[in-house]
Amino acid sequence: MAFARVELAEQVQSPPRAAGFTLPRKSILVLGLALLAGTAAVYLQVHRHPFVNLDDDVYVTLNSHIDSGLKWSTVEWALTTYYAANWHPLTWISHALDCQVFQQNPAGPHDVNVLLHLINVVLLFWVLWKATGYAGRSLMVAALFALHPINVESVVWIAERKTVLSMLFFLLALGAYRWYAYKPRKMRYILVALLFVLGLMAKPQVITLPCVLLLWDYWPLGRLRLGSRESGSVSQTDMPSRSLYQLVKEKIPLFVICLIDAYVTMKAQKVGRPQYWPFTFPVRLENAIVAYARYVQKMFWPSGLAPMYLHPGNSIRLGQVFLALGFLLAVTALVAVCWRRRYLTVGWLWFLGTMVPMIGLVQVGRQSMADRYAYLPLLGLFILLCWGVADCVQAWHLPAALLPAISLAVLASLALVTYRQASYWADNAMLWSHTLQVTDRNWFAESYLGDALRYTGHQDEAALQHYFKSLEINPGNVEANLGLALYEHQTGNLRESVDYYKKFLAKAGGDTRCYQVLINLGHVYRRLGDAERAQQYFEEAAKIAPK
Repeated sequence: MAFARVELAEQVQSPPRAAGFTLPRKSILVLGLALLAGTAAVYLQVHRHPFVNLDDDVYVTLNSHIDSGLKWSTVEWALTTYYAANWHPLTWISHALDCQVFQQNPAGPHDVNVLLHLINVVLLFWVLWKATGYAGRSLMVAALFALHPINVESVVWIAERKTVLSMLFFLLALGAYRWYAYKPRKMRYILVALLFVLGLMAKPQVITLPCVLLLWDYWPLGRLRLGSRESGSVSQTDMPSRSLYQLVKEKIPLFVICLIDAYVTMKAQKVGRPQYWPFTFPVRLENAIVAYARYVQKMFWPSGLAPMYLHPGNSIRLGQVFLALGFLLAVTALVAVCWRRRYLTVGWLWFLGTMVPMIGLVQVGRQSMADRYAYLPLLGLFILLCWGVADCVQAWHLPAALLPAISLAVLASLALVTYRQASYWADNAMLWSHTLQVTDRNWFAESYLGDALRYTGHQDEAALQHYFKSLEINPGNVEANLGLALYEHQTGNLRESVDYYKKFLAKAGGDTRCYQVLINLGHVYRRLGDAERAQQYFEEAAKIAPK
């Protein structure tokens, strides 16, 4: 499997010629099928996985618009709602279609996520191969994307359907853009724009596509007209060249789409999540710098992966920030020095640029970073790494068998780690227990582990301990207060449940669960014989009742 060493013999439509060893089309097919089979084998276990007790209820199991299946009223709701602090109608429609076909069986949605990931692997290989002419290197990039453990979260979490779905349209748009660039036509441009809009309707993280297309113009398409045509590994293409001004002007309609989607996304965040996390901009900037370096670290050494890395807030160490900043500047300087290797510039800027929407400069959640955010940005680092290593092997005249052997060893190791990482998602209690093992003082994981244990109905005392531990770390945690309120309510300790319900309401802000909590309080006070106060809570609930 000499992915990064061997290249395609035939010249495909308008790509650069691939120098070096050749890889017959039959070998490409065999290796590609082997990659898909290996990836499917790693993720086959998710067919037996349950819904996760984080967001899967909001997106599917307790969403009355979704669990009734795909209807016209569901489509109307999907197109107009800011539910769950997002506007992604295509994602809602896909979940409704799942419920139409599979009902509330999690096996079906899990299988669909895996299928979408496999399609993305094929698309990534196809897009890179067509654009560069390098079959081996493109296949290695696709293999890293397919088997890297950091992508487990995006594939095995049903609520992250939006990530794999948006990537599908992103890659289709990238492939369509090469078709447009080869022979610019209005209808071809419209197709690129349409695919971009569909990607945004699945998840707004693909908003950076116009900037990626500018990088794509620089390499591998070679459309950017520079003073010197010498550009390292970049070969000549027969695509018409343009000045930077012309290429930017060409993408103005796409940038307009970006502005519209950014406005809609920010509005959805304010409507759906009015309680922003109170971190100052300097703190958010410091975390962003460290997070960039941590993403690179986890790409090379994917350990300690978890669904929640809590934001450190003001506790982040200044030395850690300077160390991360020094690393980022050093890599940037290296890329600048090796500017003739255009793939280095494109890969590094792809990573830095596509991560901007999720890096936390605008903080709307508890996380400092997230594995799911790396699904798109790490493609840039994979490209940089595969092309860079292959060029070094050729330049240093190393043995031909060395790189295939290393490639196989790396992929086999990644597959094993990915299989194990996916296995943690087989049980909610196992997932959050693992999270507590690999993170420090994680009050979020403590409360969700408490929920997972309480839902089993067999470990109530253990659940209480995790709720109390969560509140010890963060007394304002609404999840733990709600868990304790429900536990006391269900066990008949009504007066104790009132205190926890009220603590939840005091901190929950615009949380959609406030409606049900007010209803619960009304029932509690009715059982306590206080009909007047019960009526007050029922009336408050009626004011915020979902439509």
